[in-house]
Amino acid sequence: MAPAHLHCVRHAQGYHNLTPDNHKLHDPALTDLGKQQCADLQRAFFPAHDKITHVVASPIKRTLWTALLAFAPAIERKNLRVVALPEIQETSDLPCDTGSDRAELEREFAGRWLPQLDLSRVEDGWNSKKGRWAATPDAVAERARRARAFLRELAGDDGEVVVVTHGGLLHTFTQDWSGFEKYCGTGWANTEYRTYTFVPDSGDEARILETPESRAKRGAAPFSDAENLKMKALAEKEWLAQGFESSQTKDPAPGPAIQEVGAETVKAQA
Repeated sequence: MAPAHLHCVRHAQGYHNLTPDNHKLHDPALTDLGKQQCADLQRAFFPAHDKITHVVASPIKRTLWTALLAFAPAIERKNLRVVALPEIQETSDLPCDTGSDRAELEREFAGRWLPQLDLSRVEDGWNSKKGRWAATPDAVAERARRARAFLRELAGDDGEVVVVTHGGLLHTFTQDWSGFEKYCGTGWANTEYRTYTFVPDSGDEARILETPESRAKRGAAPFSDAENLKMKALAEKEWLAQGFESSQTKDPAPGPAIQEVGAETVKAQA
């Protein structure tokens, strides 16, 4: 039996990606190029759509739209719903990285799209950027850990899970800091995707590792743990300077284990 896979995807181009001046836009939409990137990703992922068992996305508009547009074949053929997971929201508290309340998301996706979304985890305060939702390194790392644990349970032994999220968060989520300076705050291009498996016996950390095929496809050079830690320190220093993370380092307020609030329900819906 093949192992479970996570296919991690950075969202398509949003208006905030055009210029740093647009970072003041709240929860910005996809550009026309971003919509075309979704169409291109949909074709690039063919015929792997037939293997997808779940689609999970950050509840920010650009990630939800990327998931709905790029993975429409799997969503429609298999009657899947895109699971909006607040734990994988972007790291910063800039307006462009701050999501909308659930009521606004329901208005944004009203009509044909709303039945394709599962917004049950989008709780009040998820976009407050305070407490366990803060933009601090500790809070972001804890959210990423919780998300990996949830996704490990969701994927089971052989799931093929698409995870649509953000360039900054992807470094913390994958614990791979290489290339962090390539683009604005990330080493991931818009709609780039990489494939991961779960590391056995990694406990509560639920660590993931990029597959050799995925690394080869993008020509990724190997690096040591020490080099990765050095890149992490440099990335966090740069993100602090650019306003992509907060310098506050208080321990995040604990939240309920998200495994307890619905992974089994999501499996039943798939």
